This record gives sequence, structure tokens and C-alpha cells, in this order.
Amino acid sequence: MNNNKMERMNGEVRDREKVLRGLKKDDSTMLSGYQLYHNFIRPHMALDGKTPAEMCGLKVEGENKWKTLIENASKAN
Repeated sequence: MNNNKMERMNGEVRDREKVLRGLKKDDSTMLSGYQLYHNFIRPHMALDGKTPAEMCGLKVEGENKWKTLIENASKAN
């Protein structure tokens, strides 16, 4: 058993946290936003350039995926 995937994500969050000068609150939106980026926007080499969402059959349409995700979330509420 190895934890390569978790260590990779922890490293990426730490890199982003340095730029933001740390997480100021336990419920920081930065972590939720990074989770969305990681799962729906960022292509992964191990998945042949697809996102984890695409591998699960969820596709985000449009040139600006952030905008599409926000618009879809606002319609759901």
C-alpha cells in the first residue's frame, strides 16, 4: 500500500498555501476551490489528459470551465 496520490495532493495544497500566506480559517474556501479545480478542470497525466470527472462520465462543457461550473451551481440552488 502506498500513499502517493495523497502526498501529491498535499504537496500541491502546500504550494498554493504558501502563495496565500497560510490558511487563515478552518473552513477556507481555498480548499473547496482547489478540490473543484483538481477534479473538474486540471487534466491528469495518469488519466491520459482527462480530468477525474471526465473519467467518471461527467463532462464540463465550454471554453471557460470555471464559469460553467459556477453557472451550473447557481442553477442548482
